Amino acid sequence: MMTLKEITEYLMGELRGDPELTITGVEGIEHAQASDITFLRTEKLPEGIELKAGAILVKDFLEEVKTSQIRVKNPQYAFARLLELFYVKKPAPGGISNQAIIEEGVEFGKELTVAPFAYISKGARIGNNTFIGAHVFIGEDTIIGDDCFIYPGVVIRERVSIGNRVIIHSGTVIGSDGFGYVFEEGRHYKIPQVGGVIIEDDVEIGANVTVDRATKGNTIIMRGTKIDNLVQIAHNVKIGPHSIIVAQTGIAGSSELGAGVILAGQVGVADHIKIADGVRIGAQSGIMEDLKPGTYFGTPTLPHREWFRLYALYKRLPELFKRIKELEERLNIIEGRSEK
Repeated sequence: MMTLKEITEYLMGELRGDPELTITGVEGIEHAQASDITFLRTEKLPEGIELKAGAILVKDFLEEVKTSQIRVKNPQYAFARLLELFYVKKPAPGGISNQAIIEEGVEFGKELTVAPFAYISKGARIGNNTFIGAHVFIGEDTIIGDDCFIYPGVVIRERVSIGNRVIIHSGTVIGSDGFGYVFEEGRHYKIPQVGGVIIEDDVEIGANVTVDRATKGNTIIMRGTKIDNLVQIAHNVKIGPHSIIVAQTGIAGSSELGAGVILAGQVGVADHIKIADGVRIGAQSGIMEDLKPGTYFGTPTLPHREWFRLYALYKRLPELFKRIKELEERLNIIEGRSEK
């Protein structure tokens, strides 16, 4: 519970409205009520929306709106900060449960939590203020930094290095073997996967993600990258800083993504591909060659303007096919007459 004056000061914004109005919740614009604060993505209210919120975060004040308003540089970012402030309560340090299994030589930082039935292998190191959930497995010589949150049911295999403020959601496996085989004498011979995984600071990894260890060297996810649920990252992949990888994307071995790359849902990246900084890939695209800066769609990927032109033609194929058949029939009639 906060007053609008307190919220405005917290966000370093500018208030137009009642500074003593008490706000008890943070809601989307469709569901916000009189004691809630919400935010506006655009410069005007969406059509059909009846604004019931007590206050609204805006980029510029709306003259036609009588509701209290807080002007901020980025309303959605301010909204996210308020959600965190009102609702995200990190559990107090709970210490190491006597029901956890801790092998010899494990090093622990201060004010951390290791929940019941977690298993931490020998030589592992866990940083300060980190939370290790129930049924988490941490392999030998793995390092986890400060202020991390590892949700229940995560598997982090041996020789993985995780930085500070990393979040890993349930069901994810970090450091499983890369998919490497060589065909010899009529069978697939497994190539030992003896490398590691490096996850840098401020990375968040969703549920049921798989990040394979390198054959040699490391699979690397650089600082600030955010990975959605159900993503596969193969051995020796390198993902640049502050990238976004959306659900059901698969990145094959030894591919390299630059900084700020965005891969939408169900994108497939072939092996040994290099993607430049800032590239954006549309959903369900297939990347089969190196990409320069730009926005791409389709399989194989094309620059987005070219892809949209081709897609417009693709939608007309039934009409064009029918037209061609009609022209063929007319041509046959004309040719038949000329033969007579």
